[in-house]
Amino acid sequence: MNLSRHKKTLGLAAGASAIALTLAACSSSEPGSGSTAAPGTTGSSEPITLTVATFNNFGYTDALLQEYMDLNPNVTVVSNVAATSNDARTNYFAKLGAGGLADVEAIEVDWLPEVMQYADLLADLSDPSVEGRWLDWKTAAATDPDGRLIGYGTDIGPEAICYDAAQFEKAGLPTDPAEVAALLKGDWSTYFEVGQQYADASGKAWFDSAGGTYQGMINQVEAAYEDPATGAITATTNPEVKAIYDQLTSVSPTLSANLSQWSDDWFAALATGDFATMLCPGWMLGVIKGAAPDTTTWNVADVFPGGGGNWGGSYLTVPASGPNVDAAKALASWLTAPEQQLKALAAAGTFPSQVAALDNDAALNEAMASGDAPTNATYFNSDTLGTIFSNRANAIEVSPYKGALYFQVNDAMQNALTRVEDGSQDPTTSWNQFVSEVDAIG
Repeated sequence: MNLSRHKKTLGLAAGASAIALTLAACSSSEPGSGSTAAPGTTGSSEPITLTVATFNNFGYTDALLQEYMDLNPNVTVVSNVAATSNDARTNYFAKLGAGGLADVEAIEVDWLPEVMQYADLLADLSDPSVEGRWLDWKTAAATDPDGRLIGYGTDIGPEAICYDAAQFEKAGLPTDPAEVAALLKGDWSTYFEVGQQYADASGKAWFDSAGGTYQGMINQVEAAYEDPATGAITATTNPEVKAIYDQLTSVSPTLSANLSQWSDDWFAALATGDFATMLCPGWMLGVIKGAAPDTTTWNVADVFPGGGGNWGGSYLTVPASGPNVDAAKALASWLTAPEQQLKALAAAGTFPSQVAALDNDAALNEAMASGDAPTNATYFNSDTLGTIFSNRANAIEVSPYKGALYFQVNDAMQNALTRVEDGSQDPTTSWNQFVSEVDAIG
């Protein structure tokens, strides 16, 4: 399949840091021996090396990968970690048709539609041993029209509201998580109305950025940018998209801290109380704790405007051209089993997509309360974080359609919101530029 369009637009592959893990001996002579062996592990005793390519932090610690090697003494696992998902995406599409990808490649949900166009270049991961493992919508999104499963689900991003209790108290707002959840229960207008009360009382920002808030809002729209039936771009004519843009650019001048997510100033502000709330998928907790380790007043409320929403989540794929496809499938299966996903949750705050894990509040709470976990109970002042995010996962009613051009259109929208927030353009001018850019994409 021709990937020249992607090669042209995405450029050169990103570099990644490689951490080689040493081969560990195991008392058994059979690969995969033990109760936690990966389904489908080959019986070959020939030594092989498997490379796992991820980005950011999937929770695949040295200890976790060493555990797999202990179970499979002929296997050496090498972990390549790209700095960002954009870097990983560039590398993925540059090499998918040409070869040279890792044995197991992580992909992000927002570029899954692009990946699905080249499903024939990926191994079919369907297997009776994994049927029913994931939430239905997680599996459905990675199943091609021929019924081939091309990705094993890793995490999902059920969203709650993170808030700074100290800033709430100064503004005269309730600070108890249950009371905050009751205060914010409702739609986005409720969230912004409470934010205006906070801003009036404190003179400070309510949320971090229009772009970050937009992502939570647009993920509740069933088909924001493209027509599911035809693939035609509808972003510029969809009244829901324009309404969200107008609402955000209207409240942003008084409620936003104008801090683009992932900027240096944004990271610093997580520790200084420059804004009081932010939309929080489960993986965001680790970001907050990592940026503000000495802050003691971040809390999580079991609520989300409009009911529920998912932001983020990833999959593991296996390129069909790899030299060890069966062994790579076995490793991907093991890494995405409920037991390993709970370990990844404790290590990185990546919330499981597996039904067995989501149905076990005690295990979720324990994993998120671990002293070493980025989501630990002491930091976020809660010992029921697992229950909170399980509730948020169950509140998700919309699995938005994201077509092949979703990533590009969404990036154009994020840039449009940033231009308004940084004052370089007014809302109308920036929207018109967004329309022009989207027309060029289509």
